[in-house]
Amino acid sequence: MKVVYVSYPPSDAGSHGSDGGVPASADNALGLHEYLADRGHELVTTTDTGEGLDAELADAEALITTPFWPVYLDDDRMSKAANLRLVITAGVGSDHTEPESAQQHGITVAEVTGSNVVSVAEHNVLQILALVRNFVPAHANARDGGWDVAGVSAPSHDLEGKTVGIVGLGAIGARTALRLQGFDVRMLYYANHRRSPADEATLGVRYARLDTLVRESDVICLALPLMEGSQALFGRERLNAMKPGSWLVNTARGAIVDRDALVEAVESGQLAGYAGDTWYPQPAPADHPWRSLPEGSEAMTIHCSGMTREAQERIAEGVREMLDAHLDGRPLPAEFVMVSPES
Repeated sequence: MKVVYVSYPPSDAGSHGSDGGVPASADNALGLHEYLADRGHELVTTTDTGEGLDAELADAEALITTPFWPVYLDDDRMSKAANLRLVITAGVGSDHTEPESAQQHGITVAEVTGSNVVSVAEHNVLQILALVRNFVPAHANARDGGWDVAGVSAPSHDLEGKTVGIVGLGAIGARTALRLQGFDVRMLYYANHRRSPADEATLGVRYARLDTLVRESDVICLALPLMEGSQALFGRERLNAMKPGSWLVNTARGAIVDRDALVEAVESGQLAGYAGDTWYPQPAPADHPWRSLPEGSEAMTIHCSGMTREAQERIAEGVREMLDAHLDGRPLPAEFVMVSPES
């Protein structure tokens, strides 16, 4: 069996930025080289998501890709990969694969459910605080040799007493709420399926319609998947309906927020700031407009929220579990399967 693994290249940022054996890089490939070789199978690793990848996929049976360095699999690409039977997302979120086409081509699509939940929830809190406390300009001032206390403290606020709206209350949204409880905030949430009263009490949240949440929240945190109905959910109209001077955090998927409308909302001052960990497309091009939002209005990261060392170890374990099942002819763990040819 031929397996293709696609991920980011090792860091070239020097000793502090080197990958140091980071499991998910293309070179290390989650430790799969020896694992597959010992079983008589071939592993090809690459950072190429274009024509070079198509050549490798022509005779591959399994593809392992990542949500932060995704392979966009449409019907045309799957049609050219005649032997492809398994696509594993090394992480969470398989929206880069067209589910209907995968099913028609007899391809199972799976991901390592739950592997990044803790990591992303912690990152949500990090980015909320970075925005509300105006951390990025304060840090830059320190690095640049300044001491502009008045300048960096003027837009800095306490989180306590604010209203935080969480859109989507699945595993990540719920853990984000649990971590925010200690800040004495009022928390609203909106989700397609309302939680039980007991869950709401435990998490410290109150259900609200989306329009109400948008209108009342000082901070909105997006924690929902990219699916039908969530594409550009936060477009120009909804961004303009947010409380003036509020903040938006998006570690979910970049396409949930309208790219250009977000720029307009930040530049006009309608939003005080945006902290995003996800982009569209990914990797984001150098000229992506979110890379040049006005100074002091952003706390962007490069979809690293769910890639802590601990998360990568959980991902590696889950990928091996799925490969073991596939090689043995057993069904994959049901909680990992997103698309099944039989369904």
